[in-house]
Amino acid sequence: MSESRPPLPPFTYESAVKKVRAAEDGWNGCNPEKVSLAYTVDSRWRNRSMIFQGREAIVNFLTRKWEHEHEYRLIKEIWAHSENRIAVRFAYEYRNASGSWFRAYGNENWEFDEKGLMKVRHASINDIAIQESERLFHWDRSAPRPADHPGLTELGL
Repeated sequence: MSESRPPLPPFTYESAVKKVRAAEDGWNGCNPEKVSLAYTVDSRWRNRSMIFQGREAIVNFLTRKWEHEHEYRLIKEIWAHSENRIAVRFAYEYRNASGSWFRAYGNENWEFDEKGLMKVRHASINDIAIQESERLFHWDRSAPRPADHPGLTELGL
């Protein structure tokens, strides 16, 4: 059976926006195995200073990530797109095991194969410590971000 992850390239603005939102929803589910299925089996990643390849490495990375980033909530926003590439800016909030809160800001560059699976992901990310009172992402983690929750632009991020 052939894997496919619509929307497929070539992307229009509308289909790229849907792809970004689908990625946001997937990552907010914090399920490494499920998230990994959006990537090719040999997907290449650069995440901060780490470089790795393949779904097994993606699952291992995401498992470690979400073991340390508690109450993770992410918002992604399209920056630009072409036929098979999408650039995204994002922010996510989390607290660490000692209860300190952070907001991570970043940019990602994505490249997709013809079946809509991401084959390349480059992510640059910076973490900033915040107070719990400065949190902006407030939705029930058991569901995707509600459609009426502000995005990054509306939040001034």
